Amino acid sequence: MSDLHKCGSILVTGASRGIGLQIVETLMKSNPRPGKVIAAARDRSRAKELNRLAESHPDLYIVTLDVTKKDDIEAAFKEVESLVGDKGLNCLVNNAGIKVDSTLSEVTAEEMMKNFEVNAVSPLMVTKAFLPLLRKAAKQGTGMGIHRAAIVNVSSARASIQRKDTHVKWYPYCVSKAALNMVTKCLSSDLLGEGILCVSVNPGWVNTDMGGPQAPPETPSHSQEECCDQGCQMTIQIGIKTHVTHCCDYWEWLSYCLIRPT
Repeated sequence: MSDLHKCGSILVTGASRGIGLQIVETLMKSNPRPGKVIAAARDRSRAKELNRLAESHPDLYIVTLDVTKKDDIEAAFKEVESLVGDKGLNCLVNNAGIKVDSTLSEVTAEEMMKNFEVNAVSPLMVTKAFLPLLRKAAKQGTGMGIHRAAIVNVSSARASIQRKDTHVKWYPYCVSKAALNMVTKCLSSDLLGEGILCVSVNPGWVNTDMGGPQAPPETPSHSQEECCDQGCQMTIQIGIKTHVTHCCDYWEWLSYCLIRPT
């Protein structure tokens, strides 16, 4: 990921554990890496691994952010603004999310609304709040990618309307992630003219708190940690690809290969 140094700053939500934490760890292991990596956690006091990582990396900054709370979003914006200054924010990774699995016989309105709030509405509200910083960065560059300004929404294969498997019956999670993809599409339509890249990314099913122990096992050439790490690397790499011509694309990690569906 040699082009990461072209990204002056990157903000990752939901960074205290799971894929969010792995993205931050992957970034901090990269050489070169972005000038400033900003990790957002709902409760910093409980983000032990993230705090340990920050102790050994002075270019890693932690901000408190519950993506469902307006006050938290506004406070996080001010903190990030003070960190990035006139250069603006180059990349926002909307990773924070929850997974509620309910079948038709089990699903409730409350479960649907909660999943929809966290997985679809909150990424939009966070993006809307941080747009001034993304726009500031976009005005200082050309092309499309995290070297300029990008919004990366972490989606899921479960959001696919065409996919045929039993997991489609997870009503709250699947519907909310499908809505997130539409949020990405709408944002891309609005922001293409400003040079802000908008993409949805499926990093794959990995063994995290959300993915669970049922995630596909390690392969002969890839351990569980490597599978998670490679999925996270792919998430970051999408924003690096300066040749992307469409503001809205959907990318996913399948069979440990980067695939761009046609």
